[in-house]
This record gives sequence, structure tokens and C-alpha cells, in this order.
Amino acid sequence: MIDRNWRAPGGELDLVVRLGNLVSFVEVKTRATDAYGDPALAVTPRKQIRLRRLGAAWLAAHAVHGVEVRFDVVSVLGVRVRVIEGAF
Repeated sequence: MIDRNWRAPGGELDLVVRLGNLVSFVEVKTRATDAYGDPALAVTPRKQIRLRRLGAAWLAAHAVHGVEVRFDVVSVLGVRVRVIEGAF
């Protein structure tokens, strides 16, 4: 992990992880119960657009170029953790 809770005027990136030439922007969604469904469903198309903009802003702010970019979602439901790589 290279960054956590990075804030910009457009919002916040939960986690930024770098693995070699790959930079992954990770959105973490947590729910205690499934009363509102799978936490990953909260990453709506509108939120995806915002996260893409934030990812571009992070790359620009850190002068990171020539890397592969991926957006992942971590869904935490109670004690169950599910990682969705390349979620969008």
C-alpha cells in the first residue's frame, strides 16, 4: 500500500496499492449485515466515474506515468471479506 484515505476536492480514495507496474485504486465498502445487500453494490456507475477522476488526480499529484491502472472493490460483510479485482 502506498496511500490510504487520500483526499482531493472531488472526494477520497480509500487505498492506493502498487504492485510493480500496476497501480490499483481500491474502494472499500463495509456493512455489518446484508440488510441493504452486498456492500459492493454501493459502488454505483456515478461513484465509479468519481473514483476514476480521483485516480487520475492521484496519478497527476504524484507524477506517476506509464503504469497500468486498475480499480478494485473490497466488500466487507460482517466478517466476510471479498476482493473484486478489476471491478470496473
